[in-house]
Amino acid sequence: MISGATRLYVVLGDPVTQVRSPGLLNPLFARLDVDAVLVPVHAKPADLARVVGGLQAIGNLDGIFVTVPHKTAAAGLAARRSPMVEITGSANALRREADGSWYAENFDGLGFVAGLVAAGHDPKGQRVALVGAGGAGSAIAAALLAAGADRLAVCDPDTAKLHALRDRLDAHWPGRTATSAEPDTGGAGLVVNATPLGLDPGDPLPFRPRLLPPGCVVADIIMKPAETRLLREAAELGHPVHYGMHMLDGQLDSYRAFFGWP
Repeated sequence: MISGATRLYVVLGDPVTQVRSPGLLNPLFARLDVDAVLVPVHAKPADLARVVGGLQAIGNLDGIFVTVPHKTAAAGLAARRSPMVEITGSANALRREADGSWYAENFDGLGFVAGLVAAGHDPKGQRVALVGAGGAGSAIAAALLAAGADRLAVCDPDTAKLHALRDRLDAHWPGRTATSAEPDTGGAGLVVNATPLGLDPGDPLPFRPRLLPPGCVVADIIMKPAETRLLREAAELGHPVHYGMHMLDGQLDSYRAFFGWP
């Protein structure tokens, strides 16, 4: 039951109809006996700073979850940022601090790797191809290297963004990241789509499953639809597939610790 004492959380995105976090976190609040509610908020990029500033003025709002396309911009709106946010340049959660300011963290990569490991796809020692160097892709890149991926090939048409990410990754894991404008999936044991391609049924494929090595695991971070065209075609070719929902499932314990839920 929502009451006058209920604490508020929002998830910001554009679009926001595809978000699955309210369906996971609101039942979690009920199980944990936390008097809180998470609601979706549709915010256009041009309005993001004004929306985040307005939310900061709401006294009973404790945190913001951030989804596409705001993760990079949201990192810049926080007064303080975690080491992971500094490496990736993006954030997917903002927590209100005691002084009312925002502290930014990014759990996308940690959640993605946790989901992979739970599904039996440990990236340690693997050659990984990652498509997309945006907010989620940057976090996944860092987490894959931290988890022991042997070699990471990242592609994105935005070469400035791509090279900036490689520089940040090389500062922590030197010489293990290669970049390109087009997908480089040769020899990969795991290929990840970290782009929005697949949200719309008419979207082109982020890469061609027919060109992948046999047995290569194909992962998508899109949560709705659960089965994207990419995953469907990869499965039809006999590739193991990994669904986007696993990334969110893998973040729940991290969120509990970050926001101080029991």
